[in-house]
Amino acid sequence: MNRLEGKSALITGSARGIGRGFAEAYIREGAKVGIADINLLAAEETAAELGEAAYAIHLDVSSQDSIDAAVSAVVARTGRLDILINNAALFDAAETVDISRESYDKLYAVNVAGTLFTMKAAAKQMIDQGPNRPGNHGKIINMASQAGRRGESLVLVYCSTKAAVISMTQSAGLNLIQHGINVNAIAPGVVDGEHWEHVDSMFAKLEGKKPGQKKAEVAASVPAGRFATPDDLTGMAIFLASAESDYIVSQTYNVDGGQWMS
Repeated sequence: MNRLEGKSALITGSARGIGRGFAEAYIREGAKVGIADINLLAAEETAAELGEAAYAIHLDVSSQDSIDAAVSAVVARTGRLDILINNAALFDAAETVDISRESYDKLYAVNVAGTLFTMKAAAKQMIDQGPNRPGNHGKIINMASQAGRRGESLVLVYCSTKAAVISMTQSAGLNLIQHGINVNAIAPGVVDGEHWEHVDSMFAKLEGKKPGQKKAEVAASVPAGRFATPDDLTGMAIFLASAESDYIVSQTYNVDGGQWMS
C-alpha cells in the first residue's frame, strides 16, 4: 500500500468502467486523481463517490484545447502531474466494405490522436516540472488491447487504432526516457461491463446472433475461463505507475487471461 503516496494522476475516460477502477486503486495507494471524462456530470458523481482525493475534470481528448485545459487543471489542483493513464477510447465494428469515413475519423480522433496529444501535453508538463530526479520518474500508461496484437474480421478500424497505440508507446518510450519519463502500455483482453454490452449488441446485428450469445462465446474462449473485471487490471496499472517500474521502457503488457502470448 501507499506505493503512489503524494503522486498526482490524470486518468482519461475514468467516470466509469476500467478508468474508474484505476482511479479507485490509485487512491488506495495514496495518489490524488483527476477523474477526466467527456461526461462532466458523470465525472463529478464518480469523484464525489471516491472522496476528497478525487476531483472531476471535463476532457474531450479529440480537442487540443480541452487536453491542455485538463493538464492545467491537474497542475492547478495538485501542483504537478506525475502519472497519466490514456484510457479514453471508442469502439466500432463493421464489414470491411461497410466501414464509413465518419467511423474511421471518430475512432482515430479519440483512440490514436487523443492518446498521442494527451501524452504529449502530459510529457511537456512532466519535463517542465523536472521528473528526472532520483526516485521521481514521470509515468505514462497507454491502454492498448489484444485487438492491437492481431486482426479481427469485423473490427478493422478499432484493431488498427490499438496497434497504433502499441507502436506509439514504443517510440514515445524510447524518446521520453531521457527525461525520466517511462511510457508503457497495458493490453487487456475482454473486460466485462457496459462496454461489452454494447459490443455484444453490435455483433448480434452483424453476425445474426442472439443477444448475449457473442459475449458467452468470447468468455468461453478465454483460457482463464471468464471475462476480466477492472480489478484484474489494477495491479499492472499500479506497478507501471510506481517506482518498481523505473527500468521498464516501451513495453506493452498483456493482461488478458491467456488470450495472447508474446
